[in-house]
Amino acid sequence: MSKEPSKHGFSPDELVEAAHELANFKNLQVRGLMTVPPLAASAEHSRSYFRDLKRLAAQLESEKIPGIAMTELSMGMSGDFECAIEEGATMVRIGSALFGPRAEYD
Repeated sequence: MSKEPSKHGFSPDELVEAAHELANFKNLQVRGLMTVPPLAASAEHSRSYFRDLKRLAAQLESEKIPGIAMTELSMGMSGDFECAIEEGATMVRIGSALFGPRAEYD
């Protein structure tokens, strides 16, 4: 959703199309979506990305696609997890807040 060249995934339109195709795989169950907004100076900057993902999940849920159930939203990291929770996150990735910054390797 952020269109950053360093990140990969589906555009919103591609995701809806792919979700319909995934319905053909009877043993595959999609339970949610994940986003990582661009690195920003403020957690508030991430809010629009979180809202967009929540809207996209609601759209997918409303289409009643077999094998697709939007029960999880993974969004928010150590610097913006409070904002993500306010916007509906069910999973946050807060490793740096718990364990400190990652060690740098050569």
